[in-house]
This record gives sequence, C-alpha cells and structure tokens, in this order.
Amino acid sequence: MSTNPFCEELTALLPRLRRFARGLTHDVADADDLCQQTVERALRSRQQWQEGTRLDAWVYRIMRNQWIDEVRARTRRSQTFTHEEEGVDVGMAGHRDAENQVELGNVGRALARLPDDQREAVVLVLVEGFAYKEAAEIIGVPQGTLTSRLGRGREALLRELGEQA
Repeated sequence: MSTNPFCEELTALLPRLRRFARGLTHDVADADDLCQQTVERALRSRQQWQEGTRLDAWVYRIMRNQWIDEVRARTRRSQTFTHEEEGVDVGMAGHRDAENQVELGNVGRALARLPDDQREAVVLVLVEGFAYKEAAEIIGVPQGTLTSRLGRGREALLRELGEQA
C-alpha cells in the first residue's frame, strides 16, 4: 500500500483543525462543516502548497479565509433578506399587499430579461448572498469577470425598474 505524505499530514491535523473550527464558529455543527470545507479545499489546492513549508499554517489559513467568507455571506444575507420560512409572507402585510405584489412581479420580470450570465451573477451574489469569490468559483469564471457581469446586471435592473416607476 503506497502512502501519501500530504494526506497523512493532513489527517494528523484533523483534531487540531476541529478544535480551531470550534473556536472560530462557537457551534459544533458549523465547526464540522467548516472543517470539511477546509479539508476539501486543501485537497483541491494541494498543488499550491510548497513542500518544506508548514502544512498546518497553510491549512489554518485556508480555514480562516473560509470562515471569513462564511461570516460575510451570513451578514449579507441577514441584512438583505429574511429567513427562508418568512419568504412565503413577503409582501403580504397590510394595505400595501397589492402594491408589494406588483413590485415583486416587476423585479422578477426585470430579472428574467437580463442575459443569462448577468442574471446568474445577480442571483448568486444579491439573492443567494455568495461572496464574489464563491460566486465566481460556482460559475467557473475569474472574479473580475463575475464583478463585471454583476455590475452590468445591476445597471440593467435599475434601468428596467426605473422605466417602470
């Protein structure tokens, strides 16, 4: 049986990584998720690690960056959107119900008229709350390309919605 030193060292780090993850997240389930995401990213990016350098420092940096991205995404989602369960009742309160439904429909139609690449960027970043880097990885484009698509998509949405106002 052949052994892989990188994988052996990474496996040996797991207890320390879980402890660090729990310290970052303050939640067992989030810590387990973060640890799994970190190990997956480390395995995918193993060619970027330079042999002879400290693997633990490299993996800890991956974990820290992963957590920062998650915290930012959660913050954006909490500032912009309600919980998923509450989405059913969006626009249903009081005398503004009909007005809210019309506006929601306008936004949906304007979003549908965007080119696919712009709509994809807008939905991932503005609706789903992904960080630019995460959205770029999901789409499989450089972050600058995603940023351009998002900018054009925002401008087009504002034009579309401004014409309807």
